[in-house]
Amino acid sequence: MTFQEAIQSGFQNYANFNGRSQRSAYWWWQLFCILIGIGLSIIDAVAFSGFITNGNGPLVGLWSLAILIPNLAIGVRRLHDRDMSGWFMLLILIPVLGALILLYFFVTAGTQGPNRFGPDPLEDPRGPFSTPPEDDGARYSESNIPRVDPDA
Repeated sequence: MTFQEAIQSGFQNYANFNGRSQRSAYWWWQLFCILIGIGLSIIDAVAFSGFITNGNGPLVGLWSLAILIPNLAIGVRRLHDRDMSGWFMLLILIPVLGALILLYFFVTAGTQGPNRFGPDPLEDPRGPFSTPPEDDGARYSESNIPRVDPDA
């Protein structure tokens, strides 16, 4: 999955906690969120320098709220790819250790083939971003426009 496809998937599945998500989709989404957060923090530092008291400006705060649900959703789908319940996301509540355990879950490969949460996103040939089969162009060789005789 490419960066653009991962972002598109993240917004299309904004609050979808069902199914599976491949590693590349998860990590591209996280990179996108971090890059936007850095950009917004720079804008906050420049535009709201007098109002920032706790290190975060209003734009970063709004961004964090906006991506809260999609981050949870893609994390749950990533756990589903490993055939694990989404409730494992609650491990984040354990300081340091919980984050390390979840990091391990997110970087390891998912289960091969279908599992109880759906088909393997890497093997699903007709997934949401699959490329169409190669077309030899035969269906475009005929035109509905009548031929014009150049000698007439």
